[in-house]
Amino acid sequence: MGIDIGGTKTLVGCLDEHGVIMERIKFPTPDTYKQFLEELAVVVEKLSTRDFIAAGVAAPGLIDRNAGHVVAFGNRPWKDAPLKTDVESIVHCPVVVENDANLAALSESMLVKGKYNRVLYVTVSTGIGVGVAENQQLASALIDAEAGSMQIDHNGKLEKWESFASGKAIRAKYGKLAADIHEPEIWDEIAHNLAKGVTNLIDIVQPDVIILGGSVSAYFDRFKKPLLSYLEAMAGPLTPVPPIIEASRPEEAVLYGCYDLAKIRHGSLR
Repeated sequence: MGIDIGGTKTLVGCLDEHGVIMERIKFPTPDTYKQFLEELAVVVEKLSTRDFIAAGVAAPGLIDRNAGHVVAFGNRPWKDAPLKTDVESIVHCPVVVENDANLAALSESMLVKGKYNRVLYVTVSTGIGVGVAENQQLASALIDAEAGSMQIDHNGKLEKWESFASGKAIRAKYGKLAADIHEPEIWDEIAHNLAKGVTNLIDIVQPDVIILGGSVSAYFDRFKKPLLSYLEAMAGPLTPVPPIIEASRPEEAVLYGCYDLAKIRHGSLR
């Protein structure tokens, strides 16, 4: 089972041993943690699958991996939630908890195996998140990176990257969702703001490839050219710009990552 807890919706999916999604249910993420657990229990009862080998749970926030707790959610005011224990009591199988961007990075890295080793996944949605996978494993040195909070010079002062480059920031400034923006000059500005953070990540991670996911990145064709132009202008001689591609499974990358990590950790239980 994979459980992707998002800011507005939660996606629950059942996957077979080959990683094929057999069934899925989506529901609005409740306001409180207690309500979330209650709704999750209702959803699990609706599934035709009853016997799970393991489950992966994706949470947008800081994870205490030893305890399986989410210390703080990035988009919900939930604190120190014992997610592993609570979900295990509902799904009756071993559970592994991980940050959602990390899981998306793991999932997408599986699809470029043999071509790229070090994968930087950047999700540009309501906020901005990053994950790094190397040789189809999560990169431990960067596993708790909160790139959206990077302080970057913007209009003459330091600001959090996601405060001016995320989907939320785009909507606040232009009064439109990314899907509704068609003006090249707006996309040029969006690309410039994204490049400010991406170039820092290139310097730090030195990835073989950058994979873009999230609701804003779904329109990569509208800002690809200016983004690459700005990155090339900002790049240093020791950190060239790697290939940049779209996520292969942008809507379900996190869910597949839940499956991949659960299988890595608990697949031997089968």
